[in-house]
Amino acid sequence: MTARDFVPPTNDLAALAAASLTCKGCHLWEHATQTVFGEGPPGARVVLVGEQPGDKEDLAGEPFVGPAGGLLDRALADAGIDRSMTYVTNIVKHFKWTPRGKRRIHQKPNATEIKACWPWLEAEVAAIKPDIVVCLGATAAQGVLGRQFKVTQRRGEILESPHGWRVTATVHPSSILRADDARRQLEYEAFVRDLQAVAPLLA
Repeated sequence: MTARDFVPPTNDLAALAAASLTCKGCHLWEHATQTVFGEGPPGARVVLVGEQPGDKEDLAGEPFVGPAGGLLDRALADAGIDRSMTYVTNIVKHFKWTPRGKRRIHQKPNATEIKACWPWLEAEVAAIKPDIVVCLGATAAQGVLGRQFKVTQRRGEILESPHGWRVTATVHPSSILRADDARRQLEYEAFVRDLQAVAPLLA
């Protein structure tokens, strides 16, 4: 079973979001609080795709509301991209985690889970028809561009995906937050430069 069994034949984002709440296309729904669907205007010029919801997103039911989301908002502003013209989502819509004491620790989704959830992202992009899809991190980039894709080698390039989407890839903002103090500003500036490659496409 995959999400394909739950995705309705519509380009209406609200209808897609409502249908996603009952998705049981893989086992991850069993331990998540709720589905975390994408958010943004139907006419968004840019679709930003992360890996999966984190702990705060799982509880809030909204993508990119934690510290990584705050950093993303700042970087978009610094890159000259209007945040209100972007749609944010994840390649996997349920939080995958493992318990550590009272904390829920993020676990990376595997290829089977990504493939199971893929129809949701496909439906989101088909509904929005953005100018470009920006993959945040290796999980999203490899899900969209193929498992051999390396963000470290091709970040910031404007590419064509096998699905006919115009795509670029960069790091996930959470990786910048994890960097040590000496490197964090450099990593942030590189992230902004990657996003600046998108801005001319929106002019």
